[in-house]
Amino acid sequence: MKKIELEIVALSHSITQTHSYAVVLGEVNGLRRLPIVIGGFEAQAIAVALEKMAPSRPLTHDLMKNFMNAFAVELHEIIICDLQEGIFYSKLVCSTENDTVEIDSRTSDAIALAVRFGCPIYTYENILESAGILMEDTAATGKKKKVKQEVMVEDKPTGNEDLKTMTLEELNNLLNEVLDNEDYIRAIAIRDEINSRQKKK
Repeated sequence: MKKIELEIVALSHSITQTHSYAVVLGEVNGLRRLPIVIGGFEAQAIAVALEKMAPSRPLTHDLMKNFMNAFAVELHEIIICDLQEGIFYSKLVCSTENDTVEIDSRTSDAIALAVRFGCPIYTYENILESAGILMEDTAATGKKKKVKQEVMVEDKPTGNEDLKTMTLEELNNLLNEVLDNEDYIRAIAIRDEINSRQKKK
């Protein structure tokens, strides 16, 4: 079966399910998108790697990568290989000097590892056909529309604060606080607000 390469195009809060997020995978050089609902912890793990943040202690997926590197196990690719009753199934294609093995994995964990290893993400035509969403090609030239990789987060205040009304000093203090609490999704929103203000200076 022919594999289709995917890339992460967005990570956003799920509107349909509370406390859930969606990672949106896009067909490389194509218009189809594959949205996958994931948990908050997994969303944070993906966001941390996408945004190249350095947690004070290794997250579970960082530990897994360190473990694999220590024992010379390479992660070549991940394959979203099945879809049953709305649940995606994935496998990690790993190798050592002597052997190549496929390891069963939750899709969210597989994506979190793929981002850390910089390895490709694949799926099959039947999965994209049944669960994919076709995006309109708005370019008149017929060229495929390239979607920039982004992490979208809703402003989820930890108290009653509104990021827009806070001073830079308050934002920096809040950023340190949420990083200490390992709330990386929230940290991205705060960091983006700090960056946008510094650009305006």
